[in-house]
Amino acid sequence: QDAIDKKEKRSETFKAALYGLETRTPALKTEELGRRAPQWVRDNLVTMCMRCKEPFNAITRRRHHCRACGYVVCARCSDYKAELQYDGNRLNRVCQECYVFLTGHVVPEDREGKHKGILEKEAAEVSGKSLLCSSLQLLDKNGKGGTRGWFVIPQDDPLVLYIYAAPQDVRAHTSIPLLGYQVRDLPQGDSRHLFQLVQSRQVYTFMADSEELKQHWMRTMARSAAGITHPEEGEDADS
Repeated sequence: QDAIDKKEKRSETFKAALYGLETRTPALKTEELGRRAPQWVRDNLVTMCMRCKEPFNAITRRRHHCRACGYVVCARCSDYKAELQYDGNRLNRVCQECYVFLTGHVVPEDREGKHKGILEKEAAEVSGKSLLCSSLQLLDKNGKGGTRGWFVIPQDDPLVLYIYAAPQDVRAHTSIPLLGYQVRDLPQGDSRHLFQLVQSRQVYTFMADSEELKQHWMRTMARSAAGITHPEEGEDADS
């Protein structure tokens, strides 16, 4: 049992380190754009264009990288060329924002992005300043299948749970207001770490990767549901 406990602890430490890397891809400072080669955001960390927020697909909206900032963007949002100093001032594919910054040219109004909506909080940004964030699975009503994603309770919006498809997405696909919900523990049966949010007839069932992570989510959600918006004493805000 001691060997099993040690193995699980090492596994959780590795997962925590991995999640930290996934949500904190280094970004270039504005003054470095075009002067230094960016670190590209990995394709598998986003499901939508990091500029216009439209979902990617294999046919009509494919992934491209801005050579200036390293963001994963669609063809429409990267349909620009700018000279990059780090590449010998050769023209490279860049996103709209980098194009405007590097060239000073104004983009026509019909190509400008939409105003940000309530779900348009960047996953990496809010994860870095969150009460809690990690991968979870939201099960369907039958409890057999469901959606695995990146779940975040931001510090600046601590009464809402944001659900992203991937850790680097720039738009959440849904959110759940937590205030007034009850947090319910479920038996561990068949090695699944399950818990629920319950309010009237509305029930959300979640599955965590470990019992420790499940208990952490249950505590944090219960505090948010009760309107307690500050982190627990002795804990880091984004732990």
